[in-house]
Amino acid sequence: MSTSPISKQAKSSSFYEQLISLLQGASWALALVGAVSFFLAFHPFGFFTGLIGAFIGSLGGLFFVIVFEVAQQQSEKLKEIKKQTKLLEKLLDEKIPNN
Repeated sequence: MSTSPISKQAKSSSFYEQLISLLQGASWALALVGAVSFFLAFHPFGFFTGLIGAFIGSLGGLFFVIVFEVAQQQSEKLKEIKKQTKLLEKLLDEKIPNN
């Protein structure tokens, strides 16, 4: 039985990365719900007012989308730096023999 690439990727990602991904999805949902609810609340005052209300309603969710996107990028950056450090240490050990 072979495992799918998706399950391999899910197993290799840490709990922290999975949590960030979940919170990103929840933030997008919050932005969508905020936009729709504010649009419907302000639509009786006019379509343009409803659009402005939708934008304002989505700002909270969009803020958290940005926050969690930055957190994910920092996590990936840390993982890449750790890989590079291991490679540099390996190169250093090969280059300079220990006496």
